[in-house]
Amino acid sequence: MSIEITAVKCIGCGRCCSVCPGSLIRLGTGGKADIPHPERCWGCASCVKECPVQAIAMFLGKDMGGLGGRLTVRRENTLLHWTVTNPDGSAKTITVDSRDSNQY
Repeated sequence: MSIEITAVKCIGCGRCCSVCPGSLIRLGTGGKADIPHPERCWGCASCVKECPVQAIAMFLGKDMGGLGGRLTVRRENTLLHWTVTNPDGSAKTITVDSRDSNQY
């Protein structure tokens, strides 16, 4: 599992760099987020949750049943809107209140 950064969406805020537990993301060319070694990504999704403009997506490979889809998160106050976009363009969104995230 790895992340994918869309440079044209990135605003260079650096939030992803500060939350990555493996220090794998850096601000590279033009002040945009970059992950030089995506194969080292732990798949924790911290950067995906932190990105305010959905410039980072988690690649959901076929090996984990994702069929090549992309997972992004949009934050709205305490709500996290998790969206899986399939290669055919179809998408499904699940909304979770972050205040409830640790109750299970």
